Amino acid sequence: MKTIEEEIKQTKFKSAQQKAMLNLIFTSNWLENKHRDYFKEYGLTNQQFNILRILKGQHPSKISGTEIKSRMLDKNSDVSRLLDRMILKKLVIKSQCPNDKRSADVGISDLGISLLQKIDRKVFNFAGSLEQLTEDEANQLSYLLDRCRS
Repeated sequence: MKTIEEEIKQTKFKSAQQKAMLNLIFTSNWLENKHRDYFKEYGLTNQQFNILRILKGQHPSKISGTEIKSRMLDKNSDVSRLLDRMILKKLVIKSQCPNDKRSADVGISDLGISLLQKIDRKVFNFAGSLEQLTEDEANQLSYLLDRCRS
């Protein structure tokens, strides 16, 4: 196990909080890179996978792009652009909202569901990632991360 000090080649920090913040940013980027490499095999980005999971949770109902954006892990994502690319891949279906002609509803296609099932069958196996934590440690980490955002 490499410490944050070893990873970024820095031994002095202004405070334990600064060290924790840098460690959190470093680890977040590390995990994002691992996910990007994993989803590349399926022709997806992290954000596209997130959209598919959101839509699968709504299936068979459809939701608006605005609602998708509100549920995304990456709030800075350009949902319209992502959806356009996913439509080209036939992973999602977009239809005009019956209540508001200016808006569109989005749902997951059969191909999108099939792709998620294929991904789910192959277990995420990131050596050295969160699987090393016990259930109690993972719960504690989640609690501490929630506290950071409060």
